[in-house]
Amino acid sequence: MRNGRRRRHGTGRPRPVKVNARWLLVAVALIALNLRPFIAGIGPLAADIGRHTGLGLKGMSLLTLVPMLLMGVFAFAGPWLQTRIGARRAVVAALVLLVLGSVLRVFTQNGWQLVGTAALLGLGAAVVQALLPGIVKRQFPRHVGVVMGLYSAMLMGGGALGAQVAPLVAAASGNWHLGLAWMAVPALLAVALAAHSLPPDAPGRQDSLAVTAYLRRPRVWLLMLCFGLVNGGYSTVVAWLAPFFQEHGWSAAGSGTLLAVLALSQALAALGLPMLAGRREDRRPWLWFTLALQAIGFAALALWPDAAPLAWVVLLGAGLGGCFALSLIVALEHLSDPGQAGALSALMQGGGFLIAAIPPWIIALLRDATGGFRAGWLMHLACVAIVALLYGRVAPASYPGAIRLVPRAT
Repeated sequence: MRNGRRRRHGTGRPRPVKVNARWLLVAVALIALNLRPFIAGIGPLAADIGRHTGLGLKGMSLLTLVPMLLMGVFAFAGPWLQTRIGARRAVVAALVLLVLGSVLRVFTQNGWQLVGTAALLGLGAAVVQALLPGIVKRQFPRHVGVVMGLYSAMLMGGGALGAQVAPLVAAASGNWHLGLAWMAVPALLAVALAAHSLPPDAPGRQDSLAVTAYLRRPRVWLLMLCFGLVNGGYSTVVAWLAPFFQEHGWSAAGSGTLLAVLALSQALAALGLPMLAGRREDRRPWLWFTLALQAIGFAALALWPDAAPLAWVVLLGAGLGGCFALSLIVALEHLSDPGQAGALSALMQGGGFLIAAIPPWIIALLRDATGGFRAGWLMHLACVAIVALLYGRVAPASYPGAIRLVPRAT
């Protein structure tokens, strides 16, 4: 009884474990920074990678598709990992996989070995993304929006870092392998900081829910679909924006700069929009605003790509980054219990990333069929319209009725 009272408030919610909040914020930021460079660094080096490994457009798309698929599949294991292994131990182990996957890229000799490292990196990112939002919900219950904004901003900033640094390291070293492998360094720092700063896993019995309990709720599927369609736009842009502009005469470094600008815009929007939304209960006006920015960006890429590339990339990045952060916040706000909210976020990301893995491959097929990327950009414009309609159903008043879950003791 004594232990039970220590672990829970009178409301039945688990108490935050006492940790150094500042170090934990730094850890959240550094961990998030490592979740996208290994994807964003591929596009600027696509020509070199294809020339040395023999990967064509479809094969190259696997370097984005495989990690996204694994982010989807293993996110469904988030509730199980949290209950059976513990969030802290699982996150630290996942970060070790990011170090290992990056180091192994030095030794890849062909395309399939490179895809194998992409799978390892995707697995590591999947586990982190499944469990870190639950830690944030538990440790910062009154500041979820701000901290998730920081997490999302650093995640997008990691994409900017990967896109910008990968071609620079490759050019300086004369080796594209090193342009990808340098990412082991920040991942190793994240391992050390996570081991030092993440809250210890709570001992004893925990409340858990079967994944099927969530999947019986239509709202979970709606959140998955919206998250997947939006992040399908992100995965396509990361995979094909640089090759698209290289076809328009841009250099590898120049197209990498465009990707870095995109990711920086994502980071600023992911950090700023949750703050602007503040304590407003209804996030939909802000979500619709981010979708409007995406619509403008995709339409411009399809119809006027050379008119103002930097402007289109900034608008698109702001729309994608802001929507990503707000989507995570909306999922966490559906449930008051941190464990349940974290599991819902993991499942939303799981189904969402399974959907998001497919568009880069579809765009490769459309590129082969039509000789250009216009059809792909227009496809994503249609996806934005679908998401805008679906988010009309996600009113805060609907949260309690949309997801009612009763935990079981394990």
